Amino acid sequence: LAMRAVIQKVTKASVTVGGEIVGSINRGLCVLVGISREDGADDVEYITRKILNTRLFASEEGKKWDKGVKDMNLEVLCVSQFTLYGYLKGNSLDFHVAMSPDKAKPFYEEFLATLRRNYQDDKIEDGRFGAMMSVSIENDGPVTILLDSKKRD
Repeated sequence: LAMRAVIQKVTKASVTVGGEIVGSINRGLCVLVGISREDGADDVEYITRKILNTRLFASEEGKKWDKGVKDMNLEVLCVSQFTLYGYLKGNSLDFHVAMSPDKAKPFYEEFLATLRRNYQDDKIEDGRFGAMMSVSIENDGPVTILLDSKKRD
């Protein structure tokens, strides 16, 4: 098992809970985050490094796939999404692989704190853990990358 992230390059993205926008960014990355029951600090370190440094953006000179979100001083919107660890059993979903909510909430908060420590606090936005959220994403490209922390490079 691994920490899982779906990374989308966006021109803008926002999260709304109960009609209120709780997080929004302009150009950057929207990251859907799934936490497995076996994840630890090494998974957080790997995923945060990849979010901040994977070269998904063109340079100012127009060279494609040349710069990461950190290089470009862009924003990141994170959304916790336990359904990334939902598996089908017949036509029913099974979430036994996902970290339990009581453990996942502090784990996710530490993940956000690690992102902020390794970048800039004001560039990291998030939704609301455990809430029913409406996520608005304007995918740029479109570019969507699937990332699992145990697939080391």
